[in-house]
Amino acid sequence: MAKRPSVIAHRGASENSPEHTLAAYRRALDAGADGFECDVRLTSDGHLVCVHDRRIERTSNGTGVLSTMSLEELDAFDWGSWKHPWADLDEEADLPDPDVTKVLTLETLLATVRDAGRPIELAIETKHPTRYAGLVERRLIEALDRFGWAHPRIGTESPARVMSFSWLSLRRVRTMAPGLRTVLLMDRVPLRFRDGSLPTGVSYAGPSLEIVTAHPEYVDRAHKHGHQVHVWTVNADEDVRHCRDIGVDAIISDRPQQALKTLADPTPALPLALRRPRTARRPLRRTPRKL
Repeated sequence: MAKRPSVIAHRGASENSPEHTLAAYRRALDAGADGFECDVRLTSDGHLVCVHDRRIERTSNGTGVLSTMSLEELDAFDWGSWKHPWADLDEEADLPDPDVTKVLTLETLLATVRDAGRPIELAIETKHPTRYAGLVERRLIEALDRFGWAHPRIGTESPARVMSFSWLSLRRVRTMAPGLRTVLLMDRVPLRFRDGSLPTGVSYAGPSLEIVTAHPEYVDRAHKHGHQVHVWTVNADEDVRHCRDIGVDAIISDRPQQALKTLADPTPALPLALRRPRTARRPLRRTPRKL
């Protein structure tokens, strides 16, 4: 049987908990996830916070562009109640839990990884374009440095890796922290990298689920070039099995507990033609006809 891929909790255990909250990551830790995934954005006063969107309306009760707000301003909003909008009608409900409602800083998430009691991988995605350009990567490396994770000693690896769709972002990271692993996220594979190679200095391939479903042979091509393959976002049981069967090294999932349960069962994935159509988490992006 193929080796089990690492299961990385996408924005925490975000199927059941509000994404990017401390509660979501603690739930993922309790579920046995091998690692966490987060997105980072820079506030107007220089703090990295774990938020996916450029604007804050979807995941908070505030409005506006995150990069124009200070951490104090973001702290005033509720970042969790959107997940369970009727909770405030329950007269017996507990008072709001700050682990659920408070904006999560990268610093707090790094401390959570450090204090987890077992090894936890941390995949940090930089979001681009942004008004702060290279300052995001600089602040990120500074934060990792405070935990001793930006410049791992020879023969050791940092628990953190940096992911981005932007080659320029990864190049900045590589320049500032040459020993830190990087992942190039892809919703399509550029022609010159369809042989499994990656830009100089990039450690791992990060193709979408759609790519490895349409072109499972890409995984072997990347492995032949010495690159691990980390696939996003993998939720359906059949997709989890498919990724395991083709040799994917890590899957990023909203459902870490269910993914681990599925991987514990050696049953192979059904042929693609026999699978149920998948409901996309977001609109599918274009994938290449050929790799």
